[in-house]
Order: sequence, then C-alpha cells, then structure tokens
Amino acid sequence: MAKIKFCGAARTVTGSAHLLTLDDGTKILFDCGLYQGREEEYANFNEHWEFDPAEIDFLLLSHAHIDHCGRIPKLVKDGFAGDIICTSATRDLASIMLLDSAYIQEKDVIYVNQRRDHLGLPPIDPLYTSADALACMDSFVGVGYDRWYKFRDDLEVLFRDSGHILGSASVTLKVHMPGGYEKYIGFTGDIGRPDRPILHDPQPMPNVDYLICESTYGGKSHEGGPHNKQELLEVIREACVDRRGKLIIPAFSVGRTQEIVYMLDQLANEGALPKIPVYVDSPLAVNATDIFTMHPECFDADIIEYMNSDPNPFGFNELHYTRSVNESKKINTLKGPAIIISASGMMSAGRVKHHLNNCIEDPRNTVLIVGYCSPGTLGWRLREGESEVRIFGEYKQVNCQIRILDSFSAHGDQQEMLNYLDNQNRDKLKTVFLVHGEEDRQNDFKKALEENGFRDVEIPHVYQTYNLKL
Repeated sequence: MAKIKFCGAARTVTGSAHLLTLDDGTKILFDCGLYQGREEEYANFNEHWEFDPAEIDFLLLSHAHIDHCGRIPKLVKDGFAGDIICTSATRDLASIMLLDSAYIQEKDVIYVNQRRDHLGLPPIDPLYTSADALACMDSFVGVGYDRWYKFRDDLEVLFRDSGHILGSASVTLKVHMPGGYEKYIGFTGDIGRPDRPILHDPQPMPNVDYLICESTYGGKSHEGGPHNKQELLEVIREACVDRRGKLIIPAFSVGRTQEIVYMLDQLANEGALPKIPVYVDSPLAVNATDIFTMHPECFDADIIEYMNSDPNPFGFNELHYTRSVNESKKINTLKGPAIIISASGMMSAGRVKHHLNNCIEDPRNTVLIVGYCSPGTLGWRLREGESEVRIFGEYKQVNCQIRILDSFSAHGDQQEMLNYLDNQNRDKLKTVFLVHGEEDRQNDFKKALEENGFRDVEIPHVYQTYNLKL
C-alpha cells in the first residue's frame, strides 16, 4: 500500500519534506527544506533523516526558499542520486540560495567551534559546504510550467505557477496504475496571493486524489492589497521625512526585496518618493535580482507593460546595491535619513542584524516588518512587541518604531487559500493533509475547509505516516 510520511513542516512552518512511498516501493520526496526556528523539539532536525537518502528515487521541488530546498546539498552528500525536478527559475534561484546557505553555515561553524573549544568539546562540521552545494546542482532538472513531464514510464509531474516567488509552483504527480487508470497526488507548495506585483496570480491545480496543502495563514486575513504602494509610501514619509530617521526593512532576498524595489521604482518614476538614498544590502538579493531579469516568463502583464517605458524595474537614481562588507559597514556610518533593505527577513541572521544593532535604540528610526517570522526568531520578538531583545549577545532596548505591513506577505490568507482550492472535486479528493502552519492556524483552516465541503482534513504530526488507497 502507498504511504506518505510527513518528515518536516508538520504543525510548524519550516523544514518542508514529505515522503511518498508508492505501492512498488518507489520513494518520492516533495521538498527537502531546512528547519528555521528555535523550538527545542527541532534542535537536531537538520542533522538527521527520517529515511535513508540513498533510497529516495526522485525529489520534486516546489520552490527555492531555503525552508523548502535548504537540505538538498546534505541529501546528495548523504547518498541521494536521483533527479531533482523543478521549474527552470527554481533551479536558477536554488543555485545561489544553496551557495549562500552553505557560506552562512561555514561561517557559523567557526564561531560555534570557538565556543566548543573553550568548553573542551570537539569541533563540529557544517551541515554542508559550498562544495556540497555546487555538487548537488548536477542533479537538478528544470522544466517549464503547464506541461506534463514524464520522468519515468509510469510517473509524470505538472508544475503550475503558485504566485509565491519566482519559479514557485504547485506540484501534481500523476501515477499510471497497473490497471490502466491514473491517480493524482498534489502538493500546493506555498500558495501566493492574487494581484501581487511582478508575478502571475496563483494558478489552480488539477483535481487530485490526495492533497498536501500549506496552511500558514489559516484563520487570518491580510490587511490591504498585496501591492499597497500608498501604505509603503506613508511609512517612508513618516520615518524618513517627519522623523528624519532610518527605515530598516528586513526582507527575504528572493521575492520580497524585488517587490519592494519595484514599488520604490514606480514611486520614483511618479515623483512621489522622497529624495533619500535607498540601499539593498544583501549580496544574495543582488544576485537574485539578476536572475529575475532572466525569467520574464514568470512576470505578469502589468510589469511587462511597465518595462516598455522603464526597461529596468529594479533600479532608479537613489538606489544602491551593495555587495562587499566594507560597503555594508559604510551604511551604518551614514547621517540622516535612508532606507535600508537587508536580509534576512526573520532577522535571525545576515547583515540586517548589524543594522538593527546600530539603529534599534534610536527612537528616530523605524523597522518595517513585511513578512512572516518563525516563533523564537528576532523578527518574531519584535512583532510580539518585546521591549528588549538580544542582538550579538547583548541586550538592546527597542526604542525605535516598529511597523508591520502584512499586506506584503507572499502567502495567501485564509480566504485566498480557500479560493485557490475551490476548483477541487470534493468527491474525488479523499484527504487533505495540512502542513506548513502553526497548530492553531491549522485548526482554524481545517474548520474553514470542512465548512467549504472538504470531508477528510488531517493535521499530521511530524514523522506521522498515513496509508493512501491508490
């Protein structure tokens, strides 16, 4: 009997990994993400497998965010030898995302080992190295949207644009059964929002027999549209014009940064953006922006039309992209107002922590939070309104202004997810498995799904296995 085992992102948001075992023993992994968070029960999650990587036949990857692809180099290093199948844009983004992840781990382990040496403990190795990240790219197979790709005589996969980040997709697996019929297993990946800048609206999946569905914003409604330039402009004016301070925007390097830069580009062309310097301080964001320009097939009609009059929607006179550490350090010495867009979005690592360290105690400054932050991260603590936070081992008073704009979320809210799933045939669909959400959000979404005619909605525990009748 076919089985599915939830090896990550079960009753939590990150660490996506869902293992399907077919009747003939074929093992297919949906995503292979890094866990990002602070819960104690996941302390060793990234180091250990709930399966033998060498026994996995194929990996179907929904998109290039690290919580969905971040353990792939370790998977390959530990014995996986199959194909990693995804969209072409996901393959290109993953190449820089995984190298960046490896670099961070190599740097982090230096400091960890210094502490371990002081404690008389043996050194540890990084989860994987830059060499591992490069090596795994040989396994990637990039395919286009909206075409069935046959990767074995009895197995096909279809990627449809999910509108989450560049290259993101829902994953539909078609299994040709021995009796001459077909069964469909779907994975939503992360469901994006309609009418977002740059990307296509999420495209509905085919009808499936079993569905693995994200639930990040179950029970929630986002305030405002996902392209709310006016609200962003009001924050900029309040922070940089009225209070003459710095506006720090912690943003994911892929997706969120490009959206914000595109909005700022529009405001600059409209003459509405104050004449202040804007810095994108993230080498990964700079590289990702280059990849965005290589994949116009992922762009919606609005940005294509915009590019007729402005061929570069990610650049304007006041915008500066910084790569080197020295350039980043100079930003901290600036006097006067400025906008600083820097990674990481959850503020758990990266250059943004240095900017926060320098600016968080000054009441003239503002931190604008524009996305989800996992519990326990620095971003989560600021979202929760904590008055004191720890940065680089020192406690800092949160004297700056904290603003939150969830309209920038790349995840659909509850109603947007329900709209996305509305085409599914309730009679055909046997079970919906909710993943990628905190448990309270999942309970809310389960109730909403049941009220909308979905009959069997499960909320798996991590490492729980279910039998599937194919």
